[in-house]
Amino acid sequence: MIIRKLTKEEKPPIELLVTADPSVNLVKEYLKKGLCYVAEEKNQMIGVYVLLPIEEEAIELINLAVAEDYQGKGLGKKLVFHALEVATQLGFKVMEVGTGNSSIGQLALYQKCGFRINHIDKDFFLKNYEEEIYENGIRCVDMIRLSQDI
Repeated sequence: MIIRKLTKEEKPPIELLVTADPSVNLVKEYLKKGLCYVAEEKNQMIGVYVLLPIEEEAIELINLAVAEDYQGKGLGKKLVFHALEVATQLGFKVMEVGTGNSSIGQLALYQKCGFRINHIDKDFFLKNYEEEIYENGIRCVDMIRLSQDI
């Protein structure tokens, strides 16, 4: 498996990205400003993440997705650590990430990777998404924001 930056000529894996963020419009918007990295195995994109600079010293891991057949095998953690390494090489000092209150697995993953919860953006998903989102039988309403000094 390799992890590499997507070239400008390549089409981003929208189908994979929308598994982590169901808004195609939002995904396309942050792809314009962000850095997209893909994990490939046997010429197949099996994982993806997008980094978006948000301040001079801070960058956000704005999307992280792993193909269903590869979930639960440590690829998400590898992608997070790769993102932290890239952000460090680019000179950023802080990485932020946000996930839904219903995203139990993602909350666990980010904390296992050293992120700490720093605030809650109440009603984020009510204000920014037209359709209701449910995960793990829980309605996704609030954005849990985490960060890590790098």
